[in-house]
Amino acid sequence: MLVSMSAVLLLGLLIWFLLRIRYLRWADALICGAFGFLLARTVAAPVVQAFLDGVTGILGQLRF
Repeated sequence: MLVSMSAVLLLGLLIWFLLRIRYLRWADALICGAFGFLLARTVAAPVVQAFLDGVTGILGQLRF
């Protein structure tokens, strides 16, 4: 859950930044959000979650 909230926050900031520099339009952001909500209700949701868990596991092991 903590990783999900962090991912949502980071993606939200990325969308806000893209909207500010006018690279992304509001309609594009709404379509991306709707796609995310619809994807969460499909059988692909566990695969996407497993992928995100793997990526965060790899990033968590990096030492700077």
